[in-house]
Amino acid sequence: MYPQSPFGPLGSDLELQRFAELKQRLPAISRAYRQREAVHTSVVIPSISVNQEELAKVEGSAYYEERLLFTLIRLANPLSRVIYVTSQPVHQEILEYYLQQLPGVTLSRARSRLLVLSLYDSSPKPLTQKILERPRTIERMRRFIGDPGRAYLTCYNSTVLERRLAVELGIPLNAVDPDLLWMGTKSGSRKVFEEAGVPFPLGTNDVRTRDDVVVALERLALARPGIRRAVVKLNESFAGEGNGVYRFPQPLSSDREERLLAISRGLDGMQWPAKSETLGEFLRKLNEMGGIVEEWIEAEEVESPSVQMQVHPDGSLDIISTHDQVLGGSTGQAYIGCRFPADEPYRAAILEAGWRIGQVLARHGALGRFGVDFVVTRSGKGPWQAHALEVNLRMTGTTPPFMALEFLGGGRLDPETGLYIAADGRPKYYYATDNLKSPAYRGLLPDDLLDLMSEYGIQFRHQGLTGVLFFMIGALSQYGKLGVTAIGNSLDDAEALYESTQDILDRTVGATEDTFGKPRSLFEADAPRMV
Repeated sequence: MYPQSPFGPLGSDLELQRFAELKQRLPAISRAYRQREAVHTSVVIPSISVNQEELAKVEGSAYYEERLLFTLIRLANPLSRVIYVTSQPVHQEILEYYLQQLPGVTLSRARSRLLVLSLYDSSPKPLTQKILERPRTIERMRRFIGDPGRAYLTCYNSTVLERRLAVELGIPLNAVDPDLLWMGTKSGSRKVFEEAGVPFPLGTNDVRTRDDVVVALERLALARPGIRRAVVKLNESFAGEGNGVYRFPQPLSSDREERLLAISRGLDGMQWPAKSETLGEFLRKLNEMGGIVEEWIEAEEVESPSVQMQVHPDGSLDIISTHDQVLGGSTGQAYIGCRFPADEPYRAAILEAGWRIGQVLARHGALGRFGVDFVVTRSGKGPWQAHALEVNLRMTGTTPPFMALEFLGGGRLDPETGLYIAADGRPKYYYATDNLKSPAYRGLLPDDLLDLMSEYGIQFRHQGLTGVLFFMIGALSQYGKLGVTAIGNSLDDAEALYESTQDILDRTVGATEDTFGKPRSLFEADAPRMV
């Protein structure tokens, strides 16, 4: 239960009115921040405010609150202050690791402008909900903020919880209004793609029951004779964890009653990314949140790139980055890592499609960072074809590594080429994953990892703007996993940095298998992906 609030229940008229008033401050705050004109405070709430059943499928999800620690790099601006809140304490050495990345800023000066709060609460609730249940914590945050006219809230994803926290703190939320979240559901994404005139897979929106799914699958089978697979997706799932892969029985009967019966029986053989998922539980969640059924697009060559964009408070739209996503898991749909930038042969196509989608989102009033996932295909030597898959109206797995490059590289993205040109005038590339893991890594403490960094010189080098950055370090000891971003002057350089880092870790602990249980790089060309 939330403590009594002067704004009444969540979503009250008074709350919505105050939220709209606070939003009017954002353009001036954003302008001052980007131009380093005034002291300002960034309140970072790395809450993953999603369906907690779906989040529980992600191993070590509690430590995903550490992924936004790259936002501490904002302290490189001497006029900035940051509040960072977590459910569980962040190891002091981990905090100092990030603060030591700040170019030209001493650790003590950066620390004086940072307030880190831990709630000491490991319960399976969104972090923002935990904050709202603690009025004394909110008061401490208000005191550190000082002038609320120079502060804003940053979050991983925006919900009614983040809206209420912004109102309680008296600061604007630099993220999409929760009333617009329908555009980021699987069904809503397809409606946005249709409005943008961008190709997307054939399918059916807003399914809720088993009968809905069966009828939608039959519709696909009739429209795509010989189709082999389809995907059933929960509207509010993420990282591919809420997708079920369906295989059509072959051949399908010409008699409709027999055809529907065969399709229905086929649901019992669906594949799930999470081992714990069952058809019954999936259908229960489908009934609660809705979902879609769509074709699984197949071709001789298939890749899974994404485009990240940002709508600024003044309504302007920017392309932030492109990535090739590395997908794996039992169905080949779970996000594992990424390459930056996306491959050149289809980069322009997804940039153009992403821009059109971004314009639609901006017209509807979207705000902040978001991503669009694509599947691109090619047969023979023909051109690449891009199909939009989903809109993520939030930060994504590709946000933390690019955020690091963005703040440490001192450059900008060339919107024409999609390359990031750093302060040294050279384009930068990286490989990143939040899933470098091995059972042999379990038991390694943050101190042990930092010792290895020192011993082997694993670090980011500001002089050449290349090197390795770690994140999600807190998950290492219990889960044997952590995040790595390897930045180089070419993709080959970045891959070599990544592989040498993995090799050092493996040799130190005697590991013989990588993330996929095989002695090879996470990013080799034959690594599991969406096919």
